[in-house]
Amino acid sequence: MTLLKLLLYIFIGWILYKLVFDFIIPVYNSTKHVRRQMRDMQQHLRDQYQQQQQQNQPPPPPQKEPAKQRDKGDYLDFEEIK
Repeated sequence: MTLLKLLLYIFIGWILYKLVFDFIIPVYNSTKHVRRQMRDMQQHLRDQYQQQQQQNQPPPPPQKEPAKQRDKGDYLDFEEIK
């Protein structure tokens, strides 16, 4: 009976070993690889969008000289015409 239990434990251990190293680890690695590719693709698209937005923006208007401030004595009084 103990030999049968030993063979059963060896068989279960072998099944678990195959499950972990032939299924779980490859799935984990491929998932990590796909996530990395998606992140890189999103970053690339984000960079392209930002470059496109920068190209589509009009150039900033040229700086105008500040208007000269008038003295209060330059005020013109208008009369209403009826």
